[in-house]
Amino acid sequence: MNVIHSQNQMLRAYIGMAMSTLIIGLSFVFVKIALRSAGPFDVLAHRFNAAVIALLLLYVTGIVKRPKLNRKQFLQLLSISVFYPLLFFGLQTIGLQYTTASEAGIMSAITPVMTLLLASLLLKERHTIGQIMGVVLSVAGIGYIFMKSDTIIHGNSIRGNFIILLSVFSIVFYYIFGRKINKHYRTIDITFVMIVLAAIVFNVIAIGNHLAHGTMHEFIAPLSHSSFILAILYLGVLSSMVTSVFNNYALVYIPASQVAVINNLTPLISIMGGIMILDEQLHLFHFIGAAMVILGVLGTTFFQHRNS
Repeated sequence: MNVIHSQNQMLRAYIGMAMSTLIIGLSFVFVKIALRSAGPFDVLAHRFNAAVIALLLLYVTGIVKRPKLNRKQFLQLLSISVFYPLLFFGLQTIGLQYTTASEAGIMSAITPVMTLLLASLLLKERHTIGQIMGVVLSVAGIGYIFMKSDTIIHGNSIRGNFIILLSVFSIVFYYIFGRKINKHYRTIDITFVMIVLAAIVFNVIAIGNHLAHGTMHEFIAPLSHSSFILAILYLGVLSSMVTSVFNNYALVYIPASQVAVINNLTPLISIMGGIMILDEQLHLFHFIGAAMVILGVLGTTFFQHRNS
């Protein structure tokens, strides 16, 4: 009976990660849409305001129980919240000012590289030569895109891609350290701390900046645009809150390196979303690099299952 229960939990974890990957892949598109109407910190503030409102509705309606955390537990969760959502979403949104949703999705594919290495060192997770070769291929794909971008595309795209990579490092550290901590808390409690902290920090930055420059009306003005509201609801409710629940639940049952590999399918979703929704154009080298990345992911996953 316990075996069946454990298998059901594992299945739910993998389904949750698959849904999270889909949502995150399209989130790049919705961030780009939101950035048409507001600056990065305004987008982040409104995004997490929507997430907080959604979370409060869950508490008020009794769908979920209110968090019960002591001071020590709260501070422990705050420590990992710096990596995710603060640095991760902050750097991601800033980076998307300068690069396309499609390129951001491809750049995010480097996530398994650092996760694999740090998981081996800190979590003692073992990996095969085949997995390592898959990761190397993914890294080569990212390197190829950067190399070709430097010769074909100048300026903002390179800077944006670099900032996106910094956001990737943030989520990697969260995967590594979060898995150890998350096992001791309810998923909804972790999500509560993360979302409330992000809402406070990004609102202080955004509102403080507008007050300093006398432009408070610019903070409210985007709310008159239906496209902005739609983007914020998607980012705040689905991409911020729902994916946090999925990720935190999955980290309890799935090895950190596998979580990152599943998330690495986001480039496909981001590329399709960027082309179909935002009418973005990619060069041949983008597709070659993306193919290398995806083949590396498939190879890593294949050797993981074979080793199991």
